Amino acid sequence: MSHPQPSGTRAPRAPAAPATPPSAPAPAPSPPRTVAWREAADRLRAAAVTEPGRLRIIGAVLAALLVVLGTVTAWQVAARASAADAVVHHSQPLSSDAAAVYRSLADADSTAASGFLAGGQEPRTVRERYDDDIALASRLLVKAAANTDGSGTARERIAELNAKLPEYTALVEAARANNRQGLPLGGAYLRYANDRMRDELLPAANALYQAETGRLHSDYADAKSWPWAALGLGVLTLAALGWAQRRTFLRTNRVFNQGLLAATGATTVVLLWLAVGHGVARSELQTSYAHGAHSLEVLTEARIASLQARSNENLTLVARGSVLTKDDEDAYEVKFREGMAKLVGSGGADPEPGSLLDRARALADDKAGRDPVASVIKDVREWQRRHRDARSHDESGDYRYAVDHVIGKQGDTRDSTGETFDSADKTLGNALDHEQNDFHRAADDGREALSGLAAGSAVLAVLAAAGAVLGVGRRLSEYR
Repeated sequence: MSHPQPSGTRAPRAPAAPATPPSAPAPAPSPPRTVAWREAADRLRAAAVTEPGRLRIIGAVLAALLVVLGTVTAWQVAARASAADAVVHHSQPLSSDAAAVYRSLADADSTAASGFLAGGQEPRTVRERYDDDIALASRLLVKAAANTDGSGTARERIAELNAKLPEYTALVEAARANNRQGLPLGGAYLRYANDRMRDELLPAANALYQAETGRLHSDYADAKSWPWAALGLGVLTLAALGWAQRRTFLRTNRVFNQGLLAATGATTVVLLWLAVGHGVARSELQTSYAHGAHSLEVLTEARIASLQARSNENLTLVARGSVLTKDDEDAYEVKFREGMAKLVGSGGADPEPGSLLDRARALADDKAGRDPVASVIKDVREWQRRHRDARSHDESGDYRYAVDHVIGKQGDTRDSTGETFDSADKTLGNALDHEQNDFHRAADDGREALSGLAAGSAVLAVLAAAGAVLGVGRRLSEYR
């Protein structure tokens, strides 16, 4: 039964529905990354407090040191072996070829002057020698362009020589053509060709030689430099292994830990192999330079000086006093004397101290190397004597006598300066061949001293790391 509401009162209203549903609680913020690192560091410190934790850390550090030692040793040895290989198979051959380019060009210039002095019909042997020199220089320039990977200087000089060599040969041919017709213009063409050779071609060839020789010296320096990083790391690793074994002995009274002992032995082998192997390689490479590459450089300079002197001797007769110094001396005769002074000095049977042939004799380390140099000295002294005789007749007006005693008569060079020059040049070539063999023998011994060292050190380092981990693991097993 319903009851009426009392008068003066309202019925209560139902509560209104909320306008929006209540929002979900916000997620708890994630702990900052620094907290995670701190917790990891705390766990590591807690583990390091215990002996098993310390052993694990020691094992990890030793293994890492040994792996790094193997990597660094292999890297440094491989770099030095590569440099030693470049010395033998790349930079020294290129340096030798660059010297041969210079020698061929200088000999071609000298031979062209000799052929000109012979008259309109130059001897066939002289023409063939000139052609062979030009052909050899061209072939060597092609080879150098294909193989050089040094500085831009070498490539620029090769391009310059390739561009200017045809211009020089064209001038020589013009001189020959005029000479065959008896025209005095031929001498002017030949002098102009000689100027182009001396002022442009030979300086470019010398710059090429210097660039390749500089690359050779750089490769030598790289091959001989001590691998200090590997040696220092090896000593540090040995010290760490020694400390680990001493620590084990103090805590267990056990004299040896087989794993750590094996790791120490392998590391010692790596360190000794590196020190001895590189020491032997360095010594052999130094020998190959002092009694090979350096001797080759001095002998090459001596051969070039003799070629320049021969060219100046011929041009003295070609110019016939038309080219003078400011002191009114024959310019080519002055250059001849300067070349001879550089080669042997002046006067006396022995070369002057510091001259090229004196240095070459001092660098020769055996009789087979000294005998050719002694023979060259004898030939050069005879060359000087015959040259003085020819010059005295030329200055007294006997030009024909001077020509015959410089280039010979009708292809016969006996009793001429050409005979002594050819003998000296041939003997210098033999001396160069001997020093080249000495260089290869010593340099190959140096390369072989490094063979297998990179791979062997890496393998031994890995085995040493395994030994260190096993040695520490055996100690850990005692706590389980």
